[in-house]
Order: sequence, then C-alpha cells, then structure tokens
Amino acid sequence: MGGISDSMATGAEGTVGRSADPSVLASAATGIVKFIERQKGDVDRIFGNAGISPEMAGSPTLQLSLTSYCRLFEESARITRNDNFGLWFGHSFYPRDLGLWGYASLSAPTVGTALETLVELFPLHQQSSSMALRASPEGMMRLEYRVDAPQIVERRQDAELSLGMFLNFIREAMGQGWAPEEVHFEHPKPEQWREHERAFAAPAFFAQPTNAIVFRPQILKHVMPAADPRLMSAMKLCLERLSERQDVRFSITDRVRSAVRARLPEGFPPIEGIATELRLPLSTVQRELHYDGLSYSTLVENTRRDLALSYIRQRQLSFSEIAFLVGYSELSAFSRAVRRWTGLSPRALRAEVLRNHG
Repeated sequence: MGGISDSMATGAEGTVGRSADPSVLASAATGIVKFIERQKGDVDRIFGNAGISPEMAGSPTLQLSLTSYCRLFEESARITRNDNFGLWFGHSFYPRDLGLWGYASLSAPTVGTALETLVELFPLHQQSSSMALRASPEGMMRLEYRVDAPQIVERRQDAELSLGMFLNFIREAMGQGWAPEEVHFEHPKPEQWREHERAFAAPAFFAQPTNAIVFRPQILKHVMPAADPRLMSAMKLCLERLSERQDVRFSITDRVRSAVRARLPEGFPPIEGIATELRLPLSTVQRELHYDGLSYSTLVENTRRDLALSYIRQRQLSFSEIAFLVGYSELSAFSRAVRRWTGLSPRALRAEVLRNHG
C-alpha cells in the first residue's frame, strides 16, 4: 500500500479560467424516488424545485448538474420535514447502485485498493469535488470527501448521504457490524445529531474542515468478496469513455473561496495563509481575484454572508455559534454584519426566514 497517504483525486485541479456548472453521474441518485415516497414526500414538487426530472434519477450514463443534485436532497429534507433525510438515504444505499464507479471499486482485490480505486475514479463520477485517502499523524486512515464548488453553499445532505454510501462500501468487505473510529462533518451540529452516531456506530464531530470517515489501517489488507480484476478493468474503461468530455476546472478564485470557507471558524483567514495552502504565489492569487473584479476582503465577506444566511435557517444554532462558524470572535460584530447585509438583526432575519420557509 505504498504511497496510500498521498492518494487523492479532485475535480478542482489548479487551472486558470472561469468555472462552469459541474456534474455528477445520475447513478448517485438511485432509489431517491422510492425513498421520498416512503417519507411521504411530494416527488414532483421536490424534483421540480431542484430542476431535475424524476426519470433521470438512477441512470448509469446520464449526468446531472451537481448544483441541482445537492438541491434535490436539501429540498427532500425540507419538504419531507426529515432533517436527517440524506443521512438515512445514504445509510440505505447499496454500493453497486453507484454504477460503473461502484462496480469498478468493488471488484478490486483488497479494501485498500478498492478505496484507492474509488479515489482514483472519483473525478470521472463527480466534478468540482474532492476525495482523498490519507494517513493521519495519529496513525489512523481518513477517507475524506467534500463538494468544493463554491456556488453550492447548502450541501449538508449530500455530505451525510455520501459518507453513508462509503460506510456501506467498506461494510461490503467487513460485514454490517463494522464501524469506523470517528466520523467528521464540515457542517454545524444538527438538532438530531445523535442519529448520526447511531447510523455510523461511532462518535460524530461537526464543523470540521472536511467530511471524513476515520478508521484503523488494518482493514486495508482485508480481501474484497467480489474481487474480479477483469470486471474492474472493464468498468474502469467504460467509465473513462463515458467521461470523455471537457472537465470542469476551478478558477483560482473558486479555489480561494473554497479554502476560505474551510478556515472561517479560525477567524478571518489571512490571504498569505490561503496562498500557501493552495501552493500558489501570493501575486497570482491577487491577480486572479482582480481579474474577477474582487478584492480578497470582499470574497471573504461574501463567503461569510452566504454561509451565515444558510446557518440562520437552522434554528438549533445559536447566533453565537453562527458568528464563530463564519469567523467572528464577537456576537456584536456578527450582528452588525447581518444588518449590513440584510438591514435586519439576526433575530428578525431568522423570524422572517422561518416564516417564509418554515
């Protein structure tokens, strides 16, 4: 398993240029219609709000807008009034329903090579997102996942269903009783967070830099029950041919915005630290922001605003928590920012938002 700690794939490699709408293969939505119906949801309304036809869900060859895909699950949670909709959808998802990506990975010889194959082929399945298999300094393995597209602000449901899919993937080899050591989510702690620990049979941590399943490295040598090298090669080839298109690439501005979002709980992130994290010269970051008509402070302000307005709809979060999550050390500074953005106090804004969307 040499080099496994560096194994990583992303649809956001550093190229200059403006980003387009990323896509995801529709197989990732296999079973969503029936799941919505079991939750007593209005399928046509949910899909209509997301801008997707129900007939597209589950197709192994069709591509969906990633923005619409994430909205589909956010709308499902809202309209069914099941705040943990994505969590339980992912918990019930069969890895083979991932289509070509799932079959190629399940056909690998060991759990380690199966997870490496998931990471390797991930950009062919989903764009403007990142997935990595890393060794942590504590000696644990981390299977990490995150949507990086900055225009997709609300993506909690996608994160929870994706980690649930990956849990079931590992359980194909390890059995249904297997559990990770920890599970991490980038979004704030939801109201019914105990369900997350029940679903993963592990401690759950929230407001983390990325989403991740944390587990012991010993399982990497475990044999996959459906190992089939010929099928693995065939599925890889099919997926590569299906994905022969112009990849969606992130602009540098998009990459900066994504890095800022992850670091906001630490406070206002200095541009020098962001440039170092992205392995880019500071002058390049500043030049690209200028080309996009942005200053760095405006980009941070816009990112804070978008996240704050999303978090305010989550009534279980106090305003002090939201202030911390978007990088304000004092509630008073956050309150002034909300007034600047909306003309309302946080309390008045929450009441209006919940009245209109509750």
